[in-house]
Amino acid sequence: MTRLDNKVAIVTGASSGIGRAAALLFARQGAKLVLSARGRERLDAVAEEIRSEGGMSIAVPGDVSEEAHHQALIATAQKEFGGLDIAFNNAGTTGPVGALPDLSMEEWQEVLGINLTSGFLAAKYQLPAMEARGGGSIVFTSTFVGYTAGFPGLAAYAASKSGLVGLVQVLASEYGPKGIRVNALLPGATDTPMGRDVANTPEARQFVAGLNAFKRIAEPEEIAEAALFLCSDASSFTTGTAMLVDGGVSINRA
Repeated sequence: MTRLDNKVAIVTGASSGIGRAAALLFARQGAKLVLSARGRERLDAVAEEIRSEGGMSIAVPGDVSEEAHHQALIATAQKEFGGLDIAFNNAGTTGPVGALPDLSMEEWQEVLGINLTSGFLAAKYQLPAMEARGGGSIVFTSTFVGYTAGFPGLAAYAASKSGLVGLVQVLASEYGPKGIRVNALLPGATDTPMGRDVANTPEARQFVAGLNAFKRIAEPEEIAEAALFLCSDASSFTTGTAMLVDGGVSINRA
């Protein structure tokens, strides 16, 4: 028996990076997937890859900062698979990198919309759906940036992702009695398109890799395994946590 047999899961940001790796892993562990991302072509490719391996998946392209998209994800999960058990709310953006005074109001609001408001909207619809099933697990992708370390030029990213940790703590307290666990996953540097946009030269990648204890950048599959733990019953007594999967960058000083 695999770890997510007969579970229905939503994965956002599923077209690449950590989201894609998690979608493939969850499907191989028996989950039925509703996949979200803005780009239809790449999202469809992930859904088709899952189906080619014998899994079940449906692609629902859309923008996580829009309320209607979250309603559509829940409606699809309920109509096609009968409900919702798991949500890995992984979609996010770093936004512009630079000094705070150079950040426009529109840029600030866009980053908060994608990273933080999307968390509110996701939970708004995922929680009632899981309550109807008698429980579930919600995981948000946050970051160590702004939680255990400050990185210059990433104010909007750090503020928005740190906000998810506060959201997680409140929701875990509110919904624990209803059998719903809520956690945040805090990856370190990972080899994803978003990560490569920030560390966009060999020198920058070497610098970022050198910040953690392993002196390397994580593969998306490594972070996906941590997401699987939080989404599965293996973490049945884990809720309200900000789980660092950062290669030790938060404690490394050498």
